Amino acid sequence: MNEEILKTIRERGLLLEKEIYELVENFGSPAMGKEFLENLEKVSGQKFITKNILNKNYEYVRGAISDMPGDKNVLEKVFVKLGLSVEVIKEKIVEQPVENRKMDYQLFYSDTKFGKKLEVKDFVGHFRSRYQQLQKILMQRPELKENLVSIGKIGSDRATLAIIGIVTEKRITKNKNLIIRLEDLTGEVNLLVKFDKECFSKAEELQLDDVVGVRASGSRDILFAHDIFFPDSFKFEKVRFEEDISVAFLSDLHVGSGRHLRKSFERFLEWVSSEDEQAKKIKYIFFVGDNVDGTGIFPGQEEWLELKSMNVQYEKLAEYLKKIPSRITMFMCPGQHDASIVSEPQPIISQKYAPELHELENLVLVTNPCMVKLIEGEKEFKILMYHGASLHVLINEIKELREIKAATCPAKSAKHLLKRRHLASSHGVSTSIVYTPNGKEDPLVISEVPDVFTTGEMHRADIENYNGVLIISNSCWQAQTPFEEKTGNFPNPCKVPILNLKTRELKILDFRDDSEVDDSGTWREK
Repeated sequence: MNEEILKTIRERGLLLEKEIYELVENFGSPAMGKEFLENLEKVSGQKFITKNILNKNYEYVRGAISDMPGDKNVLEKVFVKLGLSVEVIKEKIVEQPVENRKMDYQLFYSDTKFGKKLEVKDFVGHFRSRYQQLQKILMQRPELKENLVSIGKIGSDRATLAIIGIVTEKRITKNKNLIIRLEDLTGEVNLLVKFDKECFSKAEELQLDDVVGVRASGSRDILFAHDIFFPDSFKFEKVRFEEDISVAFLSDLHVGSGRHLRKSFERFLEWVSSEDEQAKKIKYIFFVGDNVDGTGIFPGQEEWLELKSMNVQYEKLAEYLKKIPSRITMFMCPGQHDASIVSEPQPIISQKYAPELHELENLVLVTNPCMVKLIEGEKEFKILMYHGASLHVLINEIKELREIKAATCPAKSAKHLLKRRHLASSHGVSTSIVYTPNGKEDPLVISEVPDVFTTGEMHRADIENYNGVLIISNSCWQAQTPFEEKTGNFPNPCKVPILNLKTRELKILDFRDDSEVDDSGTWREK
């Protein structure tokens, strides 16, 4: 085998079945083989690459192989030997008419692999790349195109200009004005925002490490703000599919918890497998994290667990999911309670603790966050799934969210993530979101605006429409816990949003069993 591919295998600690070697050798170039193996490891989360791994990640393999140049007859023979579908490599040769193409999907996992000791340069590269990613977005805003300069080129004479910078400091003066320190790749400057300016409310909600654009006047000594612009998300066209199908959204099952709502969830499972016309239209289900309750998540948790082992919790979860019809494709990302590292982005749920999940043919395990693109012909319907650890930080730090008690309406908090085009802009403010830099790019930047942004974490169903993006905050399947009771959090359990991709009609169905839990989420003692 080519030395470059062997080096990749050694560096990433991969093991390949003999037949997989033959497949990679026939790709036409070592660079393609290297890229294929690296991406397959990322998509599957596996180090041992087998024929079964290729079959389970059919969608990735199909896209990767069909795009490769080379002798298709050789590849076809290899695929026949592997027992894989020859259609994988024939797809690009015989194009189906657009109207007859099968509905499909593409996955865009977050980069969760970083196999070396972290150094200062990795964090420097991380923030540099974040700045550059968001700078490109901000430069498209017409309000910033006139007199846009880098901070290092601001002169000593007063002028009106626009800059793009990352927030490194924020403080209030004795006159109740705000001073924001902004930095770009060329320098730093102080921005004064007077309390009587219209943009003062925008300045108040700025978080450390936010990247924003500013229109201001002044010199290199100090700038006076006229307006502040976030990267922001805009969706101008509503995608609708021709096929009459629907997507269901769930999160926070907390299987294994002593207050897991088993009867209510079984009502949902029974319904989704029924002959109900609405149930029969469901083609995809998204599970947005905290799928089990986990163990050792917080002190004293064992006292409240029904299933004490994480392996047993995942066995029970797999038992549930097997009842969902095989025609439905399920996507599942982890949350803080799942068998995955807590820092974000989170890798897929560990096979060590959840082997039964990895064996389910219609379950696709994805990272947190993950962009899923549902495809019909030339149309793409983009769904960004993120469990939502950073929502707590925003609710605590942003005045508007504190005043409306946004824990009860979490979709209003989620819109602030879309506004920033970042899923956790303040680095390291919570142990739940101390994500690992890769030194190349910031994986939590929202590089593409989704059609739907779906979150979990807050245990309440809530819907918002923000600049054309549909925000779906998901309910839970756990009654109010003692901790939630102490903090005054009242869950809104057993609600399932159902989105029709043809009509864009959204319904929220209630599967709550009165014998388990009341409408305010209070557990009915057994």
